[in-house]
Amino acid sequence: MLELCRDALKTFDELGCVVDEAQLDFAPERIWQTWLTWRRFLVSGSLGAYYDNPRQRVLLKPEAIWEIEQGRTTSAADVYRASVERSALYRAVLALFERFDFLVLPAAQVFPFDVDERWPKQVGGRTMDTYHRWMEVVIVPTLTGCPALAVPAGFGSGEAEGLPMGIQIIGPPRGDLSVLQMGHAWEQAGRWNLPLPPMLATGK
Repeated sequence: MLELCRDALKTFDELGCVVDEAQLDFAPERIWQTWLTWRRFLVSGSLGAYYDNPRQRVLLKPEAIWEIEQGRTTSAADVYRASVERSALYRAVLALFERFDFLVLPAAQVFPFDVDERWPKQVGGRTMDTYHRWMEVVIVPTLTGCPALAVPAGFGSGEAEGLPMGIQIIGPPRGDLSVLQMGHAWEQAGRWNLPLPPMLATGK
């Protein structure tokens, strides 16, 4: 998957961009814990009424119940700390945009998985400690309010033969127009017109 996404970066070279590696000065686990606190706090608030109604609670999936119960043990001090950390993350991301016009990351951590699998239990040999850890790569723009656009990178091979993967183009806060312009340039470069693998071309 990473090889496929790195190969997709060549399109930026074709568009005249200078591509270089970026390192965010913020530990990934700090980002994750900040996001977890915010999510628990918000989900427990938005779904709490359903949880409190016994007839509706049985309709909630286990992950939603877990989220609500986690949120109800979250204190005001926890939310405050998450707010402080979110601000620190925002400043760290802004520092990157002093050097880069865009940040580019994979749009997912795994190829599409079987419909009967509730969520991936492992990614790259690493056990996922929550039901949404496999989506960790998308939380930086979510927490910082940066505009992000997912575009196609290509299709997998081997065990992931024919499965699609994308990258996310992330711009600075309020940089929505520039992100859309880059997405348009990406489209014109032909990445949207990748040949479909047999499994998608035939609809089977």
